[in-house]
Amino acid sequence: MRIVEAATRALALVGGLGVLLLMTHVCLDVVLRASGGPPIPATVEIASRYYMVLIAFLPLAWVERKNGMVSLTLFDDILPRSVLRLSEIAVALLVAATYAILAWITFRTALQNFQSGAFVIVLNSQFAIWPGYFLPPLAFGLAAIMCLIRVLAPYENKEADLF
Repeated sequence: MRIVEAATRALALVGGLGVLLLMTHVCLDVVLRASGGPPIPATVEIASRYYMVLIAFLPLAWVERKNGMVSLTLFDDILPRSVLRLSEIAVALLVAATYAILAWITFRTALQNFQSGAFVIVLNSQFAIWPGYFLPPLAFGLAAIMCLIRVLAPYENKEADLF
């Protein structure tokens, strides 16, 4: 369990670093263009195929660890704790299954892109985009594992340990 928690924290940190890299890369590109210098090649491709995917998907497991997805707590105060626990388990299993399916589908897509050597043409050169396809299955898989861990050992103190 500590390994998964360490991995979710690491992925959230990588997602945060992705935001910083994206901002730095794009700002540098804008400054270079505005000053009359040459722009950074493949900025749009790197931003959309790597940074954005990294930022959007890698922190999923960390959010699941914190039980931070959208939830309905309308009846939490009137239902017995045992019913709430069964509801939490059912939702976590359903979400874990959904993440696992998404991981499998995106992994198959990543393998297809790896095998074909997917790329885009940038300035008459091939720019590989297939590595970015492996980020979503990694994120979905770890999020599924995190949901299953929540079933086995629920995270009781939701307010503490924000990172």
